[in-house]
Amino acid sequence: MGGRERRMVFVTVGTTCFDALVKAVDSEEVKEALLHKGYTELLVQMGRGTYIPSKVSANSALQVDYFTFSQSIADYIREASLVISHAGSGSIFETLRLGKPLIVVVNEDLMDNHQSELAEELADRKHLLCARPQTLQETVKAMDLNNLLPYMPGDAKQVVTRINKFLGFPDD
Repeated sequence: MGGRERRMVFVTVGTTCFDALVKAVDSEEVKEALLHKGYTELLVQMGRGTYIPSKVSANSALQVDYFTFSQSIADYIREASLVISHAGSGSIFETLRLGKPLIVVVNEDLMDNHQSELAEELADRKHLLCARPQTLQETVKAMDLNNLLPYMPGDAKQVVTRINKFLGFPDD
């Protein structure tokens, strides 16, 4: 690597099949955009998908690897300099909780896609970037991670107190 700082992009599709995302990150255009932004490694968690990403890149400076499943992706997220994820709420909030920059790619093939509403709302609040598989390259090229704001989870105590009161449970 010649002394270059290791900067890994971790891609996760969760337990689903989201070949469109895996194909998008496997494209030479997205790989080139990531390399141009200074990333050195691309690790893809491909879930139940059938598309196998190429470990060989036209520009061999970007190291590429993949796997299907892991007991926990938290360690991969911690190691990552950037996470590209499907729009599942678990993956989104785990990444934001760990303070990692995040691009959420919405799976437009899902019926009643409530996930896009969550991703778009968090993007509007500047906690993450939101893309579609076909716009991922442009999103990576245009991204300025300095514009993202940290996500601060809310305090649920008031909601819990009201629910407990409604259900007739005593106050603690």
